[in-house]
Amino acid sequence: MSIADIILNRRTIHTFKKEKVPDTLIEEALRTSRWAPNHYLTEPWRFYLLGDQAKSAIIEVNSALITCAKGEHVAAIKSRRWSAVPGWLVMTVLKSHDEKKQLEDYAACCCVAQNFMLYLWEQGVGVKWTTGEVVSTIEFAQTVGFDSDAERPVGLFWYGFPEQVGTQMRKPLEDSLQHVL
Repeated sequence: MSIADIILNRRTIHTFKKEKVPDTLIEEALRTSRWAPNHYLTEPWRFYLLGDQAKSAIIEVNSALITCAKGEHVAAIKSRRWSAVPGWLVMTVLKSHDEKKQLEDYAACCCVAQNFMLYLWEQGVGVKWTTGEVVSTIEFAQTVGFDSDAERPVGLFWYGFPEQVGTQMRKPLEDSLQHVL
């Protein structure tokens, strides 16, 4: 598969098969993905591979948030869906008091995230990058084990072998490209 094929065909996956992806594959994807553009080579990314206890704790926190916002029925549906996701990874970015550096570091982490998703797609593994309300809670930081004064979440990455792959369209390039003389 060419890089163009991987980029054009990768999709966000919402439902996964039960089979777990080997940690060794995730570690190799992360090892490779870190070779992303990164101004001043700060390497601001941190990764947390979550086990069953951490997943359950995060599902509980999310369930409480959803119950308050949308009711118990919706929370139960989300909890079942989240429980079915076989692999969970959290990426954080180191915080900086320098606004420009913080933006550049976050951008570098986004590049790592894309590399991670493309690497895994080539291996037959799908990913969903989520940034829902739960990732911004102190309970999330405590469960994952990062210092929320020093790091902030880039996202929660669910991964696994795709149960189904959807289709996607993009607007024509002409809608977003301007030639400037």
